[in-house]
Formats: sequence, C-alpha cells, structure tokens
Amino acid sequence: MLTRTAMAAMTRRPLAFLGSSWPWRALAYLLCSAVYAVAMCLLIYTAYVFGTGTAFIAALLTLVVAALPVGAFERARMRLVDRTPAGDPHVRPPAPGLRAWLTTRVREQATWRDLGFTVVALSVLCWMDLGLVSSAFWLPVLLMSAPLQPSMHWVDGLPLAAGGLLLVPLSAYMLAAWAGTRAMIARAVLAPGDAEIIRSRARLVDAFEAERRRIERDLHDGAQQRLVSLSMKLGLARLDLPPGSPAETQVAEAHEEAKRVLAELRELIRGIHPQVLTDRGLGAAVEDVAGRSPVPVDVDVSLPGRLPPPIEAAAYYVVSEAMTNIAKHSGARHGHVYGRLHEGALVLEVRDDGVGGADPAAGSGLAGLADRVAVTDGVMSLSSPRGGPTLLRVEIPCPAPG
Repeated sequence: MLTRTAMAAMTRRPLAFLGSSWPWRALAYLLCSAVYAVAMCLLIYTAYVFGTGTAFIAALLTLVVAALPVGAFERARMRLVDRTPAGDPHVRPPAPGLRAWLTTRVREQATWRDLGFTVVALSVLCWMDLGLVSSAFWLPVLLMSAPLQPSMHWVDGLPLAAGGLLLVPLSAYMLAAWAGTRAMIARAVLAPGDAEIIRSRARLVDAFEAERRRIERDLHDGAQQRLVSLSMKLGLARLDLPPGSPAETQVAEAHEEAKRVLAELRELIRGIHPQVLTDRGLGAAVEDVAGRSPVPVDVDVSLPGRLPPPIEAAAYYVVSEAMTNIAKHSGARHGHVYGRLHEGALVLEVRDDGVGGADPAAGSGLAGLADRVAVTDGVMSLSSPRGGPTLLRVEIPCPAPG
C-alpha cells in the first residue's frame, strides 16, 4: 500500500505495518535527536568546567549559529516519516554579499521560527524523543529477561516475559505515533506554506479539468456537429454537379478538406478528454492510446472496476504523455504498459527499450506529470539511464472499487 506518512502507515493491517519499514523509519527519525542531546551535554559540561556565564554565552552562540542548520536538518530528517518533501521557506537575498544575506535572514519570519524550534528541540524535544526510544526498547527487554533473573523463579517470570513480547509491537506503534506527530509539528513550524501550496495546486487542477471538459463539450456539441452538417451538404452538392466539371472538382476538394478537418477535430476532442475514458474506463482508454501509437506497445492493465474520475484522468494523462515521449524522443522499438490496483494504490509502469536519458527538466512534459500526480497525493519515479531502458512508475492512492 502506498503510504506517505508514519501516521497513515499505522492505519494498515497490523502485520502489514509491523512488517514494513515504517517502525524502523520512525526509530531512526527519533534517534536523530541524539545530535541535540550531545550538544546539550557539551553545554552542561561547559557550565561545569568554565562556569555558568561562559556556558550562557556559548548557548547563545550555539542558538544563533545553529538555527538555520537545525531547520534544514529537521526538514531533511522529516523524509524518514513523511515522504512529502518539506519546502525551504527562506527567501533568496536580493543581492549577493554577507550583508544582504544577514539583512534578509533577520527580517524574515522563517529565521525566527527556526530559532524558536531550535530552542525547543535542544531543551525539550530531544529528551522526549530519546526517552521514548529508551522506554520502548528497555522495558520489553527487562520484562522478557524476567525468567533469567536470579531473584525470581523462571516459572514466575514467564507471564512477565509474555508481557514483554506483547509490548514489542505496541512499542512500534508508540514510536510511529510520536514520530508522526512530531513531524507534523515540525512541518507546521518550519514549512508552514506546504499545505496551502498543495491545496492551491489541487484547486488549480480541478479548475483546469472543469475547463477542459467544458471545451470538449462545446467542441463536440457545436463545432463538430456543424462540420458534419457541412460535410454532408458538400457531398450532396457534389452529386448534383456534372462529373468532371470545374465546379464538381472544387466541391470535391472542399468535401475532402472538410472531412480532414472533421477528423482532426475529433482527434483534438479525444486528446482533451477521450470519450472512451468516460464510457469504459482506464483500461480501455490505455488500449486506445496504445493502438494509435506508432511504436508497438503491449498493454497489461487489469483493474477490478471503475476508479474515481480524478484518478482515472491523472493516470490516463500519465500514460498518454509517456507514450508521446516514447514516440518522439526515445527511439524505442517496443513499449510496455502495466497497471494494477495493489493494496490501496494504483500502480502504473510504462517501459520502453529506447536510448534513455529522459530528463524532467528538459521540457518533455514529465515535470507537469509529476505535479499532476502530486495533487492526487501520489508519487512518480523515473529511471532512464543513458542507453536505456526507461521506466516511468506512478503510484496513486486509490480505494478499491465498491
């Protein structure tokens, strides 16, 4: 199942959660707080050796110097329990130079949020993180070692050992719950604009999709019907003219041109939002795209039913854009499309045996696809080494069809 956060992972089946990497990721996330604990121990040692005044000055210097690195460290560390990258809220200085940089840092709110979080992380959070990890580890170990204690008969220690075994999975849930909560707090403080950016992007995509459908409907019901009528009238007019006459030749040319324009318009409407996707679903729409591809493409898309329209639309345009790239840029001789609904996620893979080297920054449309997939809370990965092959993989959270 595609999960983006430790909190979401906890909603999976117990065996699926405990057998996944999420408990270990949560443990690693919390153990990273040992860096803060070491810094605090050094400050305490400074106070013991050189006096409280020196330690206070050292603490102030530590906060000033470490605030920005701590913020960056926390945003990077967050990926262990939250796969969505945390954006850097710091603005770029308007001019080069140390003075401009310092002025920008002092004036922006993000710097002071980093500073405040550093104070809390050094004084409170690190001890809570490490204390929870210590409790989650040592308490089950001590209980499970009860039958081995010399002061206790091994039979009397068996219930305690059983309790220790039961605490192991509970500890995994406890660590994941606290790590997920702590990451949400860190994101709210250190990257407060991320949620609004995602919501804004979703609203833009919804508006774009609504406008796309309106254009499709207007073209289908308006321009296409008029072209059909014009083509029929030209065909009837052609029958009324003497064969081989100049007028008949010109009407015949106009008739053929009208049919070509009608075919192009139908292709345009199909590209805006294919009717087969609306009528028959994603599998049939992918088969339709593959059938029109100049590069032979095998399709292995098997779904248990219709998916929600936003997910079908996003998946269709991923496949359509990927096949366009295969035809235009890859030099491939063969392609393959795979699609399955697997444990709550739609998994799509598009492969080709081309020359590789696909780059989302090169204007091939891959960056736009990544944005579209991100709006659905999905992830897109690309493997395209020089010389090929190329593999585009998309995972979109999706409930099983009812």
